[in-house]
Amino acid sequence: MNDNTILQYLTFALGDEVFALETGFVREVIELVPVTRIPKTPPFLRGVINLRGHAVPVVDLRVKFDLPQIADTVSTCIIIVDVEIEGEQCHVGAIVDSVLEVFEMANDQITPPPRMGTAIRADFIRGMGKQNEEFIMILDIGKVFSSEELCLLGEAEPLETDS
Repeated sequence: MNDNTILQYLTFALGDEVFALETGFVREVIELVPVTRIPKTPPFLRGVINLRGHAVPVVDLRVKFDLPQIADTVSTCIIIVDVEIEGEQCHVGAIVDSVLEVFEMANDQITPPPRMGTAIRADFIRGMGKQNEEFIMILDIGKVFSSEELCLLGEAEPLETDS
């Protein structure tokens, strides 16, 4: 990729922090639906949801990022993303406080993540972007949703293919 390649990002909030995911990984955004808890899974794995007949694991990003818990609100939603688990593309849900917008940014506008100053583990952050003078943490989706952790949920269903 050239440094000036422009990509689209979906921004979302967790408390006062703004994060972004490359839209190429985002399948859809849905309102918060009932989540079925699975016993003996880590606290950040809230459970699974039924998405058009398929069980989709759901990660609570506040818990995953060690942020204080808050009650779900009318703005709380689930971002459905594609991740690779053991060589197969799967859907995973990420519960966030609110989805903000889609915006474009060139790769040369993204700087390396800071070494300090954020509660979020730096290995989850691909880089820092800036929009309207505010910093946005661009997440590395493959590191946020590691296959080892998601396998704890049991069998994540592979994506349907049109073959």
